[in-house]
Amino acid sequence: MRRRFWSGLRPHTLRGRLALLALATTAVWVTTLTVAANLVLGAQLRGQADGLLRTRSAAVAATLEARPDGRILVHEPSDDQALDAGVWIYQGRVAVERPAEPAALQQQADRLAGGSAVFTDVSEPVPHRLFALPVRASTGGRQVGTVVATVALDPYQSTQKSVLLGSIALAVALLAGAYCVARAVANRALVPVGVMSAQAAEWSEHGTSRRFGTQERPEELARLAGNLDGLLDRLAAVVRHEQQLSAELSHELRTPLARITAEAEWLTARPRTRAEQAASHEAIAASAAAMAQICEALLADARAGSTDGGQAPPGRCAVDEVARDLAGRLGASAPVEVTVTGRAVTAGVPAAVVERILAPLLDNAGRYCAREILVECVTRPGGAEIAVSDDGPGVPQETGPAVFEAGRRADPADGHDGAGLGLALARRLARNAGGDIVLSGAPGRLGGARFVVSLPAG
Repeated sequence: MRRRFWSGLRPHTLRGRLALLALATTAVWVTTLTVAANLVLGAQLRGQADGLLRTRSAAVAATLEARPDGRILVHEPSDDQALDAGVWIYQGRVAVERPAEPAALQQQADRLAGGSAVFTDVSEPVPHRLFALPVRASTGGRQVGTVVATVALDPYQSTQKSVLLGSIALAVALLAGAYCVARAVANRALVPVGVMSAQAAEWSEHGTSRRFGTQERPEELARLAGNLDGLLDRLAAVVRHEQQLSAELSHELRTPLARITAEAEWLTARPRTRAEQAASHEAIAASAAAMAQICEALLADARAGSTDGGQAPPGRCAVDEVARDLAGRLGASAPVEVTVTGRAVTAGVPAAVVERILAPLLDNAGRYCAREILVECVTRPGGAEIAVSDDGPGVPQETGPAVFEAGRRADPADGHDGAGLGLALARRLARNAGGDIVLSGAPGRLGGARFVVSLPAG
């Protein structure tokens, strides 16, 4: 039982802190009420003792006759035992009647004789309280004597002590009851918290999309549910981001990896001349360098997007030169004519990122065009704009802006092995760099699709 009690008060647990708080609050209130009650009781008992002394003194004074010559006559009532106990009668400072009391009381009563009305206490041999009442002559109002009465304080102090012990016992009982109630309330209040915590851990581990939602709960639990839902949403977003990054890396690395594989197979298929081997080695090295550049660009963008609010790493490049380089590679690998216009068009984006933005646009244009692709690079206020047009059939009207959704393809049955990630990746990179990609509503100069890329200035 002792172990359970102290384990419930451990301050490093929420249950213990709640129990300690309840105990501290109850202790403060119980102590305050106990002290106040005992102070009030003490004042009332003292008032009762003072009232008794006043009454007895007045009753004795009523039996006295104060003559003009200063003498005091005592008219004894038929039953004066109650009045004679603990009462002194003085004529001037001389005792007319003196009860049988201890010497300390006799001395204190003698000191009060001839004085004004006053209360005083004597602690030896036992606590007593005394009251002096002046006796005045019927004519002239001159004080001719004094009545001094005393009462033992033992009964009053015994009553006050008994009440104090009872109040302490009651306070201990209240504290014990407060602990039990606080423990029960804390346990009951924390049960839903434990259940919600276990559910959140299970949902995050198994990747479920379940959430606590906004169903009716106490205010504190509603805030906790909202925070847990936000945490689960962020974890889900991290998982989706990792999956998206893996898919984008796979998508972007597919082409150079296929080129390396083809060159390697071509080299091993039959003996090659030294010039052919050198060309194949050069193609393999270029493809490997392109793969390294793709990985570096995508990983740098992913790191930037997770640390500084989605801003691409700082850099500056001539976008028209990047476009011409990509156009040359596309023209060398496919029977299309690629025209790039514009000179010295710069943007505040690294060349590797611009290449990864434009490459999917040019690949799509090369896939769907009939013969011709136009890349227009112009300088705009605040940055650069690159428009990629082709003479193909264009984007179907029912597809529209949805062409930028990951995994979306305009014609899934067109036979090419794309995964529908290129345009989604290009738009994300552009937006992370502070720009954007949009599908122009009107056909381009060549009559087909027209995508417009906007990039910020350096």
